[in-house]
Amino acid sequence: MNILQILPELNYGGVETGTVDLAKYLVKAQHKAVVVSAGGELVDKLKCLGAVHYSLAVNKKSLFSIVRACFELVKIIQREDIRVVHARSRVPAWSAYFAAKLTNVPFITTCHGYYSRHILSRVMGWGKLVIVPSQIIGRRMIDDFAVSPERIRLIPRGVDAENFTFILPEEKSRTEFVIAFIARITPIKGHLYFIKAIQRVYRSIPNIKVWIIGTAPKSKFHYKEDLEILVKRLGLKHIVEFLGKRNDIPQLFSKINLLVMASTTHEAFGRVIVEAQASGVPVVATRVGGVVDIVEDGVDGLLCVPKDSEGMAEAIIRILRDNELSSLLAKNGRLKALSKFNLEKMAKNTLEVYQEAVGFKRILIIKLSALGDLILSIPALKAIRKKYPSPHKITLLTGKAIAAVVSNCPYLDEVMVYDFNESDKGIFKLFRLGKELRRKNFDMAVDLQNNRKSHILCGLSLASLRCGYQNKKFSFLLNRKVKEDKFILGPLEHQFRVLNLLDIELKDRKIELWPSKEDERYIDNFLNSEWLSGSQILAGVHLSSSQKWLTKRWPLEYVAHLAEELALRDIRVVLTGERMSQNELRVFNEMARKSKPIIACGKTTINQLACLIKRCNVFISGDTAPLHIASGVGTAVIALFGPTDPRRHISSENDALILKQDLECQPCYKPKCVSIECMKKISVDEVKEAVLKLL
Repeated sequence: MNILQILPELNYGGVETGTVDLAKYLVKAQHKAVVVSAGGELVDKLKCLGAVHYSLAVNKKSLFSIVRACFELVKIIQREDIRVVHARSRVPAWSAYFAAKLTNVPFITTCHGYYSRHILSRVMGWGKLVIVPSQIIGRRMIDDFAVSPERIRLIPRGVDAENFTFILPEEKSRTEFVIAFIARITPIKGHLYFIKAIQRVYRSIPNIKVWIIGTAPKSKFHYKEDLEILVKRLGLKHIVEFLGKRNDIPQLFSKINLLVMASTTHEAFGRVIVEAQASGVPVVATRVGGVVDIVEDGVDGLLCVPKDSEGMAEAIIRILRDNELSSLLAKNGRLKALSKFNLEKMAKNTLEVYQEAVGFKRILIIKLSALGDLILSIPALKAIRKKYPSPHKITLLTGKAIAAVVSNCPYLDEVMVYDFNESDKGIFKLFRLGKELRRKNFDMAVDLQNNRKSHILCGLSLASLRCGYQNKKFSFLLNRKVKEDKFILGPLEHQFRVLNLLDIELKDRKIELWPSKEDERYIDNFLNSEWLSGSQILAGVHLSSSQKWLTKRWPLEYVAHLAEELALRDIRVVLTGERMSQNELRVFNEMARKSKPIIACGKTTINQLACLIKRCNVFISGDTAPLHIASGVGTAVIALFGPTDPRRHISSENDALILKQDLECQPCYKPKCVSIECMKKISVDEVKEAVLKLL
């Protein structure tokens, strides 16, 4: 596998050392390690290990630099055939994220810091998988960066124990105790409180030497001067030495008696603590962030409260005076470093994350509206699942009014439900939904709706692959498109032209539905309450489509007449559809008073309706969703078509007996019409004969 790691620079530091260590492991395991940075002291070492390095100005925060670096990274990814892009810092992560999207390569991040909620930090939560070195950072990314827990991978940093020689405290000189403080010189590292603690320690144990190792960033140079002044003022100049930047830390640990870490804010981890433990150096640290994942108080180190100089001094004195405690902490620390924080374990777990990221895709399917259209999409859902079986994750985004039909769908891992007509209506809610889609980090978006809203959502998801129809409805937001053809296609064929872009073919046309046992029991009880005998033939008639499509409705008086005609042959009619008004109900009952049809209008959910239609021997419907439900549950169907073309809306000619009149105005696709002649021309006798034929 070819892996690209990216970070600002390759100078000595925890992140940089970890990058080189991982590259060493990858090369040893026969993988290709590529590192991109602005250069630094570790580049030569990296190359000697067999890794490849590219120098880019990925440490600059300007928009121009980020965009330029992005396109350079695209070239590198393509040239090196990169399979995973791994960002280890915020600024280069921006270029890496978009380069990975443009090349359809998984993007991974490692959160090495307790990041502020600044917009610049947001990109660290956009990884397909997000590696965190400690529990506190994992919680931070979930709570404050909206990273879903399923994308978090906890991998503590590891150190190469071979670089650190284990020496017990009792084997070192005790005529002069060397206390070390290794960290960047910034206020958050707690140098001020450490120096004040040293003043207290010096009063009790005068034979100490203090090494402050690390450099100050240019912006914090005055802070180092303040510390030097404080050292002089406290009379500690003769025991405190600022060693600056050192590249020989493993060698220095052989002379150090105690390491102190005094950070005042949450640390992501604390690599230097593990290095000290690997060397047999006891540790005193503040109880912050990831430090508590490394140090168990009193077992392999001592913990104190941040900014508590007195408590820190007491812990230091306790270790220096108690030889038995010092030895115990050193031995336990070494065992923990070797077992829990070793380089081999860290690198192996990281490689597993890479393999996991490559091994599965998160797929978004968009089908926002129309119950019938969603039902007709079920063969597509099944085909996508067959192409992308588990562990691939498939999510369907659909409307609240129709989501129930796929609530038990075995081909989906998740159904995202939005109420596009009410609570989630409007442009601001649309962009909020886009943010939620980005949070889920989809690799692929399949647009089965193909309207403006669905195309916008595809674009907002930032999925690397976005498939749909090329039309004039913002389809420029898609990056893999199929042209609309003028010839007439059935609904499944039309959908599968999009799926053909993913090499998915239409092989199984069967529509499936998954109502629950509770739904079936509800319908059993409902029909029993209507005194339906077990042997009586049941004919379903769907009265209405949506209010938008009044032209698809067969006249109410025709339905009443049909019920009367069928009752003469001991066939009971059950009516489905939206709840009837009191006036409609009164008129209908008066017209069909002899047949006593069962009125189920407005009394069932979608899945209960499927159970009811399944109980019917035959079902009559206009061009609307229950027509497809009947096909899905295996009930014989009579389809009444008026303003629409059955060739575009029937999944298969074998699914229904189609009745329509060939008028000059058909198909008009008009939701309103003064005469609705096309539906009125379908006579009661014609439908009755079709019912008897199917029965």
